[in-house]
Amino acid sequence: MNVKVTGKQPNARMCFVCGIENRFGLKSRFYDLENGETMAIFQPVREHQGYPGRLHGGIAASILDETIGRAIMPAYSNNVWGVTVEFSMRLRKPVPLDKEVRVIGRITKDGKRFFEGSGEIVLEDGSVAIAGKGRYLKMPIDKIADLDVDGGEWQVVKEMNDPTVIDLFPIADESDRRQG
Repeated sequence: MNVKVTGKQPNARMCFVCGIENRFGLKSRFYDLENGETMAIFQPVREHQGYPGRLHGGIAASILDETIGRAIMPAYSNNVWGVTVEFSMRLRKPVPLDKEVRVIGRITKDGKRFFEGSGEIVLEDGSVAIAGKGRYLKMPIDKIADLDVDGGEWQVVKEMNDPTVIDLFPIADESDRRQG
């Protein structure tokens, strides 16, 4: 299923998940989709492994949690983030290191101060490798971190290969996808 990309979210310099200058980080790119979901894309390297050839579970938790937490950003012009209050995940299949990783996050319940979300790490065949869900506090980015926005510490980094349409893969079990 192809979905149109409606925007790209900012990256930080040194964040482990999205930091473009963190040599050990994931350097994830985050995209807002026309269906209201957020997608993260990154290419793991061998330093990200747990078992040989497999993505470490803690790293999988990091990218899944951040993708769900970022799903609130488009509704607030990228100025509000989700700060994790609770997060859980179910590991179903190993995530290989030799393929690009795609992570989907969405809002499932939106309140005044808190929101809930779910998400998945999806493999190329459309199967859900890891499903997660969480509860997040809505906070303005300037209350969470000391970011020098004018100094380029938090910015949208345009790349030649930024997609305009993303294939969400034929997700094998739609109920797993929505419930986490």
